[in-house]
Amino acid sequence: MKCAIYGAGSLGTVLGAYLTRANVDVVLVNHNVELIKALKENGARIVGRVYMQMKVKAALPEEMGDGFDCIFLMTKQLDNVNVVRFLEPKLKEDGVIVTLQNGLPEPLIASIIGPSRTLGCIVEWGATMKGPGISELTSDEDGLYFHMGKMPGVSDEKFQMVKQTLEKMCPVDVEDNILGARFTKMLVNSTFSGLGTVIGGSFGAVINTKKGRELSARCMKECVEVSKANNITLAKIQGRDLLRFFYYQNNFKKKIVKILIPIGLKNHKAIIPSMLQDIRKGKKCEVDAINGVICEYGRKSGVLTPINDRIVEIIHKQEEGLIPLSAKNINLFDDILSM
Repeated sequence: MKCAIYGAGSLGTVLGAYLTRANVDVVLVNHNVELIKALKENGARIVGRVYMQMKVKAALPEEMGDGFDCIFLMTKQLDNVNVVRFLEPKLKEDGVIVTLQNGLPEPLIASIIGPSRTLGCIVEWGATMKGPGISELTSDEDGLYFHMGKMPGVSDEKFQMVKQTLEKMCPVDVEDNILGARFTKMLVNSTFSGLGTVIGGSFGAVINTKKGRELSARCMKECVEVSKANNITLAKIQGRDLLRFFYYQNNFKKKIVKILIPIGLKNHKAIIPSMLQDIRKGKKCEVDAINGVICEYGRKSGVLTPINDRIVEIIHKQEEGLIPLSAKNINLFDDILSM
Protein backbone atom coordinates (compact mmCIF):
# COMPACT_ATOMS: atom_id res chain seq x y z
CA MET A 1 0.00 0.00 0.00
CA LYS A 2 1.05 3.55 -0.69
CA CYS A 3 0.38 5.50 2.50
CA ALA A 4 0.67 8.99 3.93
CA ILE A 5 0.55 10.20 7.52
CA TYR A 6 -1.08 13.62 7.32
CA GLY A 7 -0.36 15.72 10.39
CA ALA A 8 2.71 13.75 11.39
CA GLY A 9 3.49 15.31 14.77
CA SER A 10 4.47 13.45 17.93
CA LEU A 11 2.26 10.39 17.31
CA GLY A 12 2.65 10.42 13.54
CA THR A 13 6.44 10.55 13.75
CA VAL A 14 6.42 7.43 15.92
CA LEU A 15 3.99 5.62 13.62
CA GLY A 16 5.96 6.68 10.55
CA ALA A 17 9.22 5.36 12.01
CA TYR A 18 7.70 1.98 12.84
CA LEU A 19 6.02 1.60 9.43
CA THR A 20 9.16 2.69 7.58
CA ARG A 21 11.20 0.14 9.55
CA ALA A 22 8.74 -2.51 8.33
CA ASN A 23 9.27 -1.40 4.69
CA VAL A 24 5.86 0.23 4.29
CA ASP A 25 5.75 2.87 1.54
CA VAL A 26 4.79 5.84 3.73
CA VAL A 27 5.40 9.59 3.66
CA LEU A 28 5.14 11.82 6.71
CA VAL A 29 3.34 15.09 5.92
CA ASN A 30 3.19 18.25 8.02
CA HIS A 31 2.81 22.02 7.50
CA ASN A 32 5.74 22.69 9.84
CA VAL A 33 8.69 23.55 7.59
CA GLU A 34 11.28 23.07 10.33
CA LEU A 35 9.90 19.64 11.22
CA ILE A 36 9.86 18.42 7.63
CA LYS A 37 13.37 19.75 7.04
CA ALA A 38 14.61 17.82 10.11
CA LEU A 39 12.86 14.63 9.02
CA LYS A 40 14.33 14.89 5.53
CA GLU A 41 17.85 15.57 6.77
CA ASN A 42 18.07 13.48 9.94
CA GLY A 43 15.18 11.03 9.77
CA ALA A 44 12.76 10.28 12.59
CA ARG A 45 14.32 9.85 16.02
CA ILE A 46 12.23 8.02 18.63
CA VAL A 47 13.28 8.21 22.28
CA GLY A 48 11.70 7.41 25.62
CA ARG A 49 10.37 3.87 26.01
CA VAL A 50 12.25 2.80 22.85
CA TYR A 51 15.12 4.18 20.81
CA MET A 52 14.98 4.29 17.02
CA GLN A 53 16.64 6.43 14.34
CA MET A 54 14.92 5.86 11.00
CA LYS A 55 15.39 7.55 7.63
CA VAL A 56 11.88 8.44 6.46
CA LYS A 57 10.09 10.09 3.55
CA ALA A 58 8.78 13.51 4.53
CA ALA A 59 6.90 16.25 2.67
CA LEU A 60 5.03 19.50 3.06
CA PRO A 61 1.36 19.21 2.00
CA GLU A 62 2.08 20.72 -1.42
CA GLU A 63 4.84 18.13 -1.95
CA MET A 64 2.98 14.98 -0.91
CA GLY A 65 1.72 13.93 -4.34
CA ASP A 66 -1.30 11.70 -4.87
CA GLY A 67 -2.36 8.14 -5.68
CA PHE A 68 -2.56 7.03 -2.04
CA ASP A 69 -4.28 3.82 -1.02
CA CYS A 70 -4.50 5.07 2.55
CA ILE A 71 -4.04 8.38 4.32
CA PHE A 72 -3.70 8.23 8.11
CA LEU A 73 -5.22 11.49 9.35
CA MET A 74 -3.55 12.74 12.52
CA THR A 75 -4.22 16.48 12.53
CA LYS A 76 -6.31 18.23 15.17
CA GLN A 77 -10.01 18.44 14.33
CA LEU A 78 -10.03 22.24 14.27
CA ASP A 79 -10.29 22.41 10.45
CA ASN A 80 -11.40 18.90 9.42
CA VAL A 81 -13.74 20.02 6.62
CA ASN A 82 -11.01 21.80 4.66
CA VAL A 83 -8.38 19.17 5.47
CA VAL A 84 -10.53 16.28 4.21
CA ARG A 85 -11.50 18.20 1.07
CA PHE A 86 -7.79 18.82 0.42
CA LEU A 87 -6.96 15.14 0.88
CA GLU A 88 -9.80 13.64 -1.17
CA PRO A 89 -8.14 14.13 -4.59
CA LYS A 90 -4.90 12.72 -3.17
CA LEU A 91 -6.54 9.30 -2.78
CA LYS A 92 -6.89 6.55 -5.36
CA GLU A 93 -10.44 5.86 -6.48
CA ASP A 94 -10.76 3.16 -3.81
CA GLY A 95 -8.43 4.88 -1.33
CA VAL A 96 -9.45 5.44 2.27
CA ILE A 97 -8.89 7.96 5.02
CA VAL A 98 -8.14 6.39 8.38
CA THR A 99 -8.75 8.94 11.11
CA LEU A 100 -6.60 8.51 14.21
CA GLN A 101 -7.95 11.73 15.69
CA ASN A 102 -9.54 12.18 19.09
CA GLY A 103 -13.23 12.73 19.64
CA LEU A 104 -15.84 11.54 17.13
CA PRO A 105 -14.51 12.48 13.66
CA GLU A 106 -15.91 9.67 11.48
CA PRO A 107 -19.39 11.09 10.69
CA LEU A 108 -18.03 14.38 9.34
CA ILE A 109 -15.33 12.69 7.25
CA ALA A 110 -17.84 10.20 5.86
CA SER A 111 -20.17 13.07 4.90
CA ILE A 112 -17.40 14.47 2.66
CA ILE A 113 -15.73 11.42 1.08
CA GLY A 114 -18.39 8.79 1.75
CA PRO A 115 -18.68 6.10 4.45
CA SER A 116 -17.17 3.46 2.15
CA ARG A 117 -13.87 5.38 2.26
CA THR A 118 -13.81 6.14 5.99
CA LEU A 119 -12.13 4.09 8.72
CA GLY A 120 -11.69 4.97 12.37
CA CYS A 121 -8.69 4.07 14.46
CA ILE A 122 -8.18 4.74 18.16
CA VAL A 123 -4.62 5.18 19.42
CA GLU A 124 -3.99 3.53 22.79
CA TRP A 125 -0.57 5.08 23.43
CA GLY A 126 1.03 8.48 23.79
CA ALA A 127 4.00 10.49 22.56
CA THR A 128 5.49 13.95 23.03
CA MET A 129 7.43 15.99 20.49
CA LYS A 130 10.83 16.83 21.98
CA GLY A 131 12.20 18.75 19.02
CA PRO A 132 12.02 18.79 15.21
CA GLY A 133 11.91 15.14 14.14
CA ILE A 134 12.39 13.87 17.71
CA SER A 135 9.41 12.20 19.39
CA GLU A 136 9.33 10.63 22.84
CA LEU A 137 7.20 7.49 23.14
CA THR A 138 5.64 7.86 26.60
CA SER A 139 3.80 4.51 26.79
CA ASP A 140 5.47 1.18 27.50
CA GLU A 141 5.99 -0.83 24.33
CA ASP A 142 3.97 -3.77 25.67
CA GLY A 143 1.04 -1.38 26.18
CA LEU A 144 0.80 -0.19 22.55
CA TYR A 145 -2.53 -0.94 20.84
CA PHE A 146 -4.84 0.31 18.13
CA HIS A 147 -8.61 -0.16 17.99
CA MET A 148 -9.93 -0.01 14.42
CA GLY A 149 -13.43 0.03 12.95
CA LYS A 150 -15.07 1.07 9.72
CA MET A 151 -18.08 2.91 8.38
CA PRO A 152 -20.60 0.95 6.25
CA GLY A 153 -19.40 -0.04 2.78
CA VAL A 154 -15.65 -0.32 3.38
CA SER A 155 -14.51 -3.54 1.72
CA ASP A 156 -13.16 -6.31 3.92
CA GLU A 157 -10.08 -6.47 1.67
CA LYS A 158 -9.24 -2.80 2.20
CA PHE A 159 -9.95 -3.05 5.92
CA GLN A 160 -7.60 -6.01 6.29
CA MET A 161 -4.86 -4.27 4.29
CA VAL A 162 -4.98 -1.25 6.60
CA LYS A 163 -5.13 -3.48 9.68
CA GLN A 164 -2.09 -5.47 8.54
CA THR A 165 -0.22 -2.23 7.90
CA LEU A 166 -0.86 -0.90 11.41
CA GLU A 167 0.04 -4.27 12.90
CA LYS A 168 3.59 -3.65 11.75
CA MET A 169 3.75 -1.32 14.75
CA CYS A 170 1.54 -3.00 17.37
CA PRO A 171 -1.58 -5.16 17.81
CA VAL A 172 -4.87 -3.96 16.30
CA ASP A 173 -8.17 -4.85 17.94
CA VAL A 174 -11.02 -4.95 15.44
CA GLU A 175 -13.95 -2.96 16.77
CA ASP A 176 -17.44 -3.56 15.38
CA ASN A 177 -18.78 -0.96 17.81
CA ILE A 178 -16.73 2.01 16.61
CA LEU A 179 -19.02 4.56 18.30
CA GLY A 180 -18.65 2.71 21.61
CA ALA A 181 -14.91 2.56 21.13
CA ARG A 182 -14.78 6.29 20.46
CA PHE A 183 -16.75 7.02 23.62
CA THR A 184 -14.46 4.73 25.62
CA LYS A 185 -11.43 6.69 24.36
CA MET A 186 -13.21 9.97 25.08
CA LEU A 187 -13.83 8.74 28.64
CA VAL A 188 -10.09 8.26 29.10
CA ASN A 189 -9.13 11.49 27.32
CA SER A 190 -11.84 13.59 28.95
CA THR A 191 -10.61 12.46 32.34
CA PHE A 192 -6.84 12.32 32.10
CA SER A 193 -6.08 14.58 29.14
CA GLY A 194 -8.69 17.08 30.34
CA LEU A 195 -7.63 17.14 33.98
CA GLY A 196 -3.94 16.81 33.04
CA THR A 197 -4.22 19.94 30.92
CA VAL A 198 -6.05 21.79 33.70
CA ILE A 199 -3.21 21.10 36.17
CA GLY A 200 -0.43 21.37 33.60
CA GLY A 201 0.81 17.82 34.13
CA SER A 202 0.94 14.24 32.89
CA PHE A 203 -1.75 11.58 33.15
CA GLY A 204 0.04 10.29 36.24
CA ALA A 205 0.09 13.74 37.86
CA VAL A 206 -3.72 13.77 37.80
CA ILE A 207 -3.91 10.86 40.24
CA ASN A 208 -1.03 11.85 42.54
CA THR A 209 -3.46 13.53 44.94
CA LYS A 210 -6.60 12.41 46.75
CA LYS A 211 -8.56 15.22 45.09
CA GLY A 212 -7.26 14.22 41.66
CA ARG A 213 -8.43 10.64 42.12
CA GLU A 214 -11.83 11.89 43.30
CA LEU A 215 -12.20 14.12 40.24
CA SER A 216 -11.05 11.29 37.95
CA ALA A 217 -13.67 8.93 39.34
CA ARG A 218 -16.42 11.53 38.99
CA CYS A 219 -15.37 12.54 35.49
CA MET A 220 -15.39 8.94 34.30
CA LYS A 221 -18.80 8.40 35.89
CA GLU A 222 -20.19 11.38 33.96
CA CYS A 223 -18.89 9.92 30.71
CA VAL A 224 -20.37 6.49 31.45
CA GLU A 225 -23.75 7.97 32.35
CA VAL A 226 -23.78 10.06 29.16
CA SER A 227 -23.05 6.97 27.06
CA LYS A 228 -25.75 4.95 28.83
CA ALA A 229 -28.33 7.73 28.36
CA ASN A 230 -27.52 7.80 24.63
CA ASN A 231 -27.74 3.99 24.28
CA ILE A 232 -24.04 3.74 23.45
CA THR A 233 -22.35 0.56 24.63
CA LEU A 234 -18.80 1.29 25.75
CA ALA A 235 -16.18 -0.91 24.12
CA LYS A 236 -13.53 -2.74 26.10
CA ILE A 237 -9.96 -1.45 26.28
CA GLN A 238 -7.41 -4.24 25.86
CA GLY A 239 -10.03 -6.69 27.08
CA ARG A 240 -11.04 -4.63 30.12
CA ASP A 241 -14.66 -3.72 30.71
CA LEU A 242 -14.62 -0.13 31.95
CA LEU A 243 -18.15 -0.38 33.33
CA ARG A 244 -17.10 -3.25 35.54
CA PHE A 245 -13.94 -1.61 36.84
CA PHE A 246 -14.54 2.15 36.82
CA TYR A 247 -18.26 2.78 37.22
CA TYR A 248 -19.83 3.12 40.64
CA GLN A 249 -23.26 3.72 42.13
CA ASN A 250 -22.36 3.68 45.83
CA ASN A 251 -19.52 4.92 48.04
CA PHE A 252 -18.02 1.46 48.58
CA LYS A 253 -17.59 0.85 44.84
CA LYS A 254 -16.33 4.41 44.45
CA LYS A 255 -13.49 3.66 46.89
CA ILE A 256 -12.58 0.60 44.85
CA VAL A 257 -12.62 2.66 41.64
CA LYS A 258 -10.16 5.16 43.13
CA ILE A 259 -7.86 2.27 44.05
CA LEU A 260 -8.09 0.77 40.56
CA ILE A 261 -7.42 4.01 38.63
CA PRO A 262 -3.62 4.07 39.27
CA ILE A 263 -3.43 0.39 38.29
CA GLY A 264 -5.25 1.05 35.03
CA LEU A 265 -2.88 3.92 34.21
CA LYS A 266 0.27 1.96 35.01
CA ASN A 267 1.65 1.91 31.45
CA HIS A 268 0.55 5.43 30.56
CA LYS A 269 1.43 7.67 33.53
CA ALA A 270 4.08 9.57 31.57
CA ILE A 271 1.71 10.71 28.80
CA ILE A 272 1.61 14.48 28.44
CA PRO A 273 -1.86 15.46 27.17
CA SER A 274 -1.86 16.64 23.57
CA MET A 275 -4.14 19.51 24.63
CA LEU A 276 -1.51 20.61 27.15
CA GLN A 277 1.22 20.37 24.51
CA ASP A 278 -0.84 22.61 22.22
CA ILE A 279 -1.48 25.27 24.87
CA ARG A 280 2.21 25.32 25.80
CA LYS A 281 2.92 26.12 22.14
CA GLY A 282 0.35 28.90 22.13
CA LYS A 283 -2.10 26.92 19.98
CA LYS A 284 -5.81 26.22 20.31
CA CYS A 285 -6.53 22.69 21.51
CA GLU A 286 -9.22 20.05 20.96
CA VAL A 287 -11.12 20.35 24.22
CA ASP A 288 -14.41 20.93 22.36
CA ALA A 289 -13.87 17.70 20.40
CA ILE A 290 -13.16 15.72 23.58
CA ASN A 291 -14.72 16.98 26.83
CA GLY A 292 -17.04 19.19 24.79
CA VAL A 293 -18.58 16.16 23.07
CA ILE A 294 -19.39 14.60 26.45
CA CYS A 295 -21.04 17.87 27.50
CA GLU A 296 -22.99 18.11 24.24
CA TYR A 297 -24.31 14.54 24.45
CA GLY A 298 -25.10 15.13 28.11
CA ARG A 299 -27.22 18.16 27.30
CA LYS A 300 -29.07 16.24 24.59
CA SER A 301 -29.94 13.40 26.96
CA GLY A 302 -30.50 15.41 30.15
CA VAL A 303 -27.39 14.14 31.97
CA LEU A 304 -25.51 16.69 34.08
CA THR A 305 -21.76 16.89 33.39
CA PRO A 306 -20.39 19.49 35.86
CA ILE A 307 -16.82 18.14 35.89
CA ASN A 308 -16.54 18.09 32.10
CA ASP A 309 -18.25 21.49 31.85
CA ARG A 310 -15.70 22.98 34.25
CA ILE A 311 -12.79 21.37 32.40
CA VAL A 312 -13.95 22.96 29.12
CA GLU A 313 -14.37 26.33 30.84
CA ILE A 314 -10.91 26.24 32.46
CA ILE A 315 -9.07 25.07 29.35
CA HIS A 316 -10.60 27.77 27.18
CA LYS A 317 -9.42 30.33 29.72
CA GLN A 318 -5.96 28.73 29.67
CA GLU A 319 -5.91 29.10 25.88
CA GLU A 320 -6.59 32.81 26.36
CA GLY A 321 -3.90 33.16 29.02
CA LEU A 322 -6.45 33.97 31.75
CA ILE A 323 -5.64 30.93 33.90
CA PRO A 324 -2.10 29.52 34.28
CA LEU A 325 -1.12 25.89 33.76
CA SER A 326 -0.81 25.04 37.44
CA ALA A 327 -1.35 22.15 39.81
CA LYS A 328 -3.30 24.58 42.00
CA ASN A 329 -6.10 24.53 39.42
CA ILE A 330 -7.30 21.32 41.02
CA ASN A 331 -8.92 23.62 43.60
CA LEU A 332 -11.14 25.19 40.94
CA PHE A 333 -13.44 22.19 41.31
CA ASP A 334 -13.98 22.55 45.05
CA ASP A 335 -17.50 23.92 44.72
CA ILE A 336 -18.50 20.93 42.58
CA LEU A 337 -16.85 18.42 44.92
CA SER A 338 -18.73 19.87 47.86
CA MET A 339 -22.09 19.17 46.21
